[in-house]
Amino acid sequence: MLELKALLLTQGMHGMVSQVEGLAKALKLNFKHQKIKLKPFWNLIPPKFTPISENLLTDKFVCDSKIIISCGRKSVIPSIAMKKRFGKEIFNIHIQDPKVSLKNFDLIITPEHDNLNGENVIKTVGSIHYLTKKEIAENSKYIKLNKEKKKIVAFIIGGPNKYYDYSDEQINYMFNKVKTLFTPDKYKIIIIPSYRTPERVIKIAFNTFSFNHHVIKEINKKAYLCSYAIADHIIVTCDSTSMISEAAITGKPIYIAMMKSKRLNKKFRSFYSQFNKLGMTKELSESIDNWSYDKLDEVNRIVPLIKEHMKKNGII
Repeated sequence: MLELKALLLTQGMHGMVSQVEGLAKALKLNFKHQKIKLKPFWNLIPPKFTPISENLLTDKFVCDSKIIISCGRKSVIPSIAMKKRFGKEIFNIHIQDPKVSLKNFDLIITPEHDNLNGENVIKTVGSIHYLTKKEIAENSKYIKLNKEKKKIVAFIIGGPNKYYDYSDEQINYMFNKVKTLFTPDKYKIIIIPSYRTPERVIKIAFNTFSFNHHVIKEINKKAYLCSYAIADHIIVTCDSTSMISEAAITGKPIYIAMMKSKRLNKKFRSFYSQFNKLGMTKELSESIDNWSYDKLDEVNRIVPLIKEHMKKNGII
């Protein structure tokens, strides 16, 4: 298994990279990333209406791997194209709903809130990711804080998408709510931005929290991991199921900081409901609670299931 090569196909977005890399690491594969970009016209067309052709890619690449792991809409076409070219010589796995026939893939890994069913579908609680308990522990001393007897709050901030616009009004309201609830006499808040966090939001966070708390002003994975290691409470903005899933590897209380959505998303609502029922999250409100739950490590749970499929297909 250690010698197997894997090609990871994504659009390069952090949430997608985290999922494909997390699975490749858990399977102990020798992997490399390939960022996928389709030619301008086809970039706008849904996969089910797109021809299966490598000629639609802006940059062609060589597939010298036994396993392809893809995630995201644009990676669907090259994964299917490679499968058609090499047949049973490769094993293609797609993470998330590909929005095309499931028969195009050897295996589909999808969160339960996608409500996808099939013989080659493995369902997970939330999204899989590349964070590990070991990595979190190894970075526990990265952030240097004053030795105060205060509880630590990790505040993970996402960014705008088609459901949440991150207006200044909403951000100020959310930040002031967090600041008022977790008072500086008892709590130290560590602000962690993500790849999608706009510069203006980081600036508002700095102006709101920097006097009494700790603001990380750039993308810093070590700080992100450390915040999870030392936090007593975790707050994650509601725009990312991936970030909330990553936080659940800690077994620590997760508050979801809700914002007004531009449009209804049933999958988001299903995800929030599932995590709440499993005792992992609560909506950020007017009170602070303490609770715990079994650390969520879905990627390692599904590894034996994936290996069974690989054996059936003669890959291992």
